[in-house]
Amino acid sequence: MPASTSGFARPLLERAIILAARRAAAPGNLRFTERQLYYETCRVLRPAPGPVRRIPRTPAPPLRLPRFTDALRGMEPAGLLPAPTAGTSTGGPGREPDLYAYGLPRLLVCQDRSIAAMLLANHVHLEAGCPVLTAEDDLPPDSLLVEALERAEGATVHVLHDASPAGIALPARVREGLGAVPVRVASLGLVPRHAQALHLVSGRRPGPVPPLGPLPPGLRPAEADWLAAGRFAEVAAVPPARLLRAVLRLTRGPRPPRHSVWGDLRELRTSGFLTWPDA
Repeated sequence: MPASTSGFARPLLERAIILAARRAAAPGNLRFTERQLYYETCRVLRPAPGPVRRIPRTPAPPLRLPRFTDALRGMEPAGLLPAPTAGTSTGGPGREPDLYAYGLPRLLVCQDRSIAAMLLANHVHLEAGCPVLTAEDDLPPDSLLVEALERAEGATVHVLHDASPAGIALPARVREGLGAVPVRVASLGLVPRHAQALHLVSGRRPGPVPPLGPLPPGLRPAEADWLAAGRFAEVAAVPPARLLRAVLRLTRGPRPPRHSVWGDLRELRTSGFLTWPDA
């Protein structure tokens, strides 16, 4: 497919958007943002051949965003979320004051307000057991929130950000906003190598690229060169179902091993109080 959008007739784009919406909502009728639908439409229009999937790369989009936005106008795909407004986050001290009287073991901060809204709409905050905040609305963090993190020994603040200079600098901003509080700040990504491994559609900043600020020590030289060339990839480019699985896995940590009924009964026999009587 050509990089230009001139080869895509409107009926073709509309059919591609309908198919992309079905894919974005699978499995289980997930909710998704307009930007996520755009990237899914790009995958429909230009699927990656099997052999190419093994080669790390970040291809240019086959469809320009304004053309997609124009084709989407008037369509109402099932699962598409409305554009978020300020104050998208959940669990803020003003909303749930009792929650912050206890320790808060984990917290998720999203660079993109629309991604935060998507995670909330799919109940990630309930399944992961952590509030979802946005960098746009909730930095620096509220003092009640900081105190709740401090009360929970070993608390972690997870940061979900784009593979871009501003995104990669976000964990350091969060760390600075927490001051001397002994809280771990963990980046969930994206970084350029994630985007390349996932074959995410990437953009390129127009015009001269300003000098990059301090980069995390774990960033590879090739990734720094990728950023210095003006390249970027958005979290929205990750397929919605894959994004939800990754966020849940990384925020909840490893699950405890599953036990069989017979294994649980054997444990009861040696558990002390209320153990089975000797035969």
